[in-house]
Amino acid sequence: MNSRRIFLRDGGIAVLGLSLVPGFVYRAAMATKSKLGRKKTLITIFQRGGADGLNLVVPFGDKDYYLHRPSIGIRAPSSEGTSAIDLDGFFGLHPSMESLLPIYNAGDLAIIHATGSPHPTRSHFQAQEYMESAVPGDKSIDDGWLNRYLVQNPDPASTTFRGVSLGPVLPRALTGSAPALALGNMTSSEMTSDTREMYKTLYDEESDALLSGTAHELFEAMDQLKELNPQGYEPSNGAKYPTQGQQQFPFARNMSQVAQLIKADLGLELAFVDSNDGWDTHQNQEGRFPQLLTRFSQTLAAFYEDLGDRMEDVLILTMSEFGRTARENGNAGTDHGKATVMFLIGGSIQGGKVYGEWPGLAPEVLNENRDLAMTTDFRDVFAEVLVNFLECENPDAVFPDLVLDPARFKGIVGV
Repeated sequence: MNSRRIFLRDGGIAVLGLSLVPGFVYRAAMATKSKLGRKKTLITIFQRGGADGLNLVVPFGDKDYYLHRPSIGIRAPSSEGTSAIDLDGFFGLHPSMESLLPIYNAGDLAIIHATGSPHPTRSHFQAQEYMESAVPGDKSIDDGWLNRYLVQNPDPASTTFRGVSLGPVLPRALTGSAPALALGNMTSSEMTSDTREMYKTLYDEESDALLSGTAHELFEAMDQLKELNPQGYEPSNGAKYPTQGQQQFPFARNMSQVAQLIKADLGLELAFVDSNDGWDTHQNQEGRFPQLLTRFSQTLAAFYEDLGDRMEDVLILTMSEFGRTARENGNAGTDHGKATVMFLIGGSIQGGKVYGEWPGLAPEVLNENRDLAMTTDFRDVFAEVLVNFLECENPDAVFPDLVLDPARFKGIVGV
């Protein structure tokens, strides 16, 4: 190591090197170690790749849907064969998402259709960047909307675990001046006691109080994670996260670890989880979608069951950078499109309903004659969640280029 300072910058800390803590990257604050008890937690799930909202939540009541998708369209609800799961007589869940139907029927799942970005890009990288910054089209913004929320709503009693990403790097949404923590696989990453003592000695000698203090926060965070015993975690209420053999799928594993952090009362307020298993469906879409959607929906259902009554204080928000084209392509898939769907899951929402203005799929109303048109700006959904769930005190600073209007809120999240 040429310099201890390469591991410490911007008030955060990163521990790198496969022999030390594989998968862990920490950005930690000067915070006190304490248990805060139950508090509200927002979990944001990013379906990277452009999830096809038209087959996730099927508009079987729109005749043009089947004209555009003669081979990959999901059949209207029927008692015979595989077909959409009826929600309201017009929309239906993909048949592989039946795990979510009980949550929808309980009023704890809301769907917002035809959501998207006002920016026209079809680039994955740009669209993801703009969604995580929540300032579409402005490349000068270098922090994320979740981090700006942390800045604008400081909590003097917060811990290192206030903002956490389950992944090896901190996502754009949590990047900024407020401290946040990126975790790899909690069940397989561990610093040996000898290595830990070596680093502790190095940073004890550090003359910079901020660097030394932040390093101690790293070790406190590691101690707290070790106390959780993630390897021995048993979900509550009989919940079963999907597995492949003896191993949980990465998305399922990360969601189960979020559940563990919430139940440990470590002060978790924001959690970010990626789902990047294959949403970019350019070919053979319905050959791949059923398995992907089964795992995705079973994971969400297991998390909901695992948390039990704590879901009253938890809200899950799903998002994707854009949807897919209304028309299937020549490879039985779909290409980069515009609007898609977002899910909200929680005990404090007005669920059991598909929200949003449906623009229709007739050729003359498609975006650029190819995509489902956007009728709900994704930032209005973000804002409703922050204002009405987390009680954000200064939302205008979180969305600097958006004129916030509560009249555009859907009424999904109660105050």
